[in-house]
Amino acid sequence: MSEQLERVKTLIIGSGPAGYTAAIYAARADLRPVLYTGMEPGGQLTTTTEVDNFPGYPEGIDGPTMMVQLQQQAERFGTDVRIGMITAVDLSDEVGGIHKATVDDSKIVEAETIIISTGATAKYLNIPSEQRLRGGGVSACAVCDGFFYKGQEVAIVGGGDTAAEEASYLANICKKVTMLVRKDEMRASKAMQHRVNSLENIEIRYNTEVDEVIGDQVVEGLRMVNNQTGEKEEIAITGLFIAIGHKPNTDIFKEQLEMDETGYLITQAKSTKTSRPGVFASGDAQDKIYRQAITAAGTGCMAALDAERYLAMVESKETVTP
Repeated sequence: MSEQLERVKTLIIGSGPAGYTAAIYAARADLRPVLYTGMEPGGQLTTTTEVDNFPGYPEGIDGPTMMVQLQQQAERFGTDVRIGMITAVDLSDEVGGIHKATVDDSKIVEAETIIISTGATAKYLNIPSEQRLRGGGVSACAVCDGFFYKGQEVAIVGGGDTAAEEASYLANICKKVTMLVRKDEMRASKAMQHRVNSLENIEIRYNTEVDEVIGDQVVEGLRMVNNQTGEKEEIAITGLFIAIGHKPNTDIFKEQLEMDETGYLITQAKSTKTSRPGVFASGDAQDKIYRQAITAAGTGCMAALDAERYLAMVESKETVTP
């Protein structure tokens, strides 16, 4: 590996709403941020066709356009946006210490502060018809996209608390919700199961999995299969929601930063501070509850402000040190 070295004041890892918002605030604070986009520039919103719930867009906006505009805004204030993947990190545990990040296994960037905005990846079933219709009726976020299926019939896959919560949400706006549970019982808490069972327009299919999503350009139906009997059945739907979990993109920080059992970074209460000084986490990499663009942007703002205050504190200590 080439030992090319570069020193930056603030390194931002990730380019979703959290990363770009952090970049806007960091750049305006003269932190001269350098942002590496990662494998999916723009994050999960680049696979979202319509964004109707982000303030400031009365007519809505498509996800890719929104992310391009966020990038342009960050660059307007001086953010250095680079295509590249951070493949390893070596984080200092000292206040004022220098953190090291490796880019594409070939270049080392030294940073006084790091803002992690690597997001999380929704888990999908990974069948061809599902992948082909992502953005055409297949979604991993009912709260984000459910509105577009108001009064229509949809299906949701999953048996945990998230699936139950999203099924309940969809039941309030959709004509009918068919819930596919792979096992003969739900994993959701009893309270969530009671909520689902109390809603008349939710039909639960146990021991049932997706065989194929039907449709050319958009979802038109679903072929289900009973994994006990092998019996297949087709239903007409316009939307399919996958609620089988998310995986935070935090593997490179293992054994260096505190995280929960599923890999979400742990931040100190009411801040974005991680377990290492000068390292801050924002967006879905540390938020497994809300997972919305607007909340990611909010924590991106917080991370930049936390980084600014941290650097000011470090500089102040250096100034008064004899």
